[in-house]
Amino acid sequence: MSDITRIETGARMSQAVIANGFVFLAGQVGEPGTSVTAQTTAILARIDDLLARAGTDKTRIVSAQVWMADMADFAEMNAVWDAWVPQGHTPARATGESALATPDYKVEIIVTAVL
Repeated sequence: MSDITRIETGARMSQAVIANGFVFLAGQVGEPGTSVTAQTTAILARIDDLLARAGTDKTRIVSAQVWMADMADFAEMNAVWDAWVPQGHTPARATGESALATPDYKVEIIVTAVL
């Protein structure tokens, strides 16, 4: 049986969980009320940090889910994503529109990576 390691564990959730060679990140959000570009930039920096703390990096992401409050902002989010994601290491990805935890959040990203 594999050990489970949790990073930034709170009463409701952990920001990252490592199990069976995978790293599962909770949905990451940026500063509420800022632009899609600012939120996406902050989210991706946070993902980089959590993956590093887990012992891996963005070249090892196998799956990403992007939730947008408004798909009209899709191109703006993608501009930041495309500059960040390493070519040749792009994960399987899905993007959808959803009401997020607060109307001030415009983007939420969830990733799974391998060690």
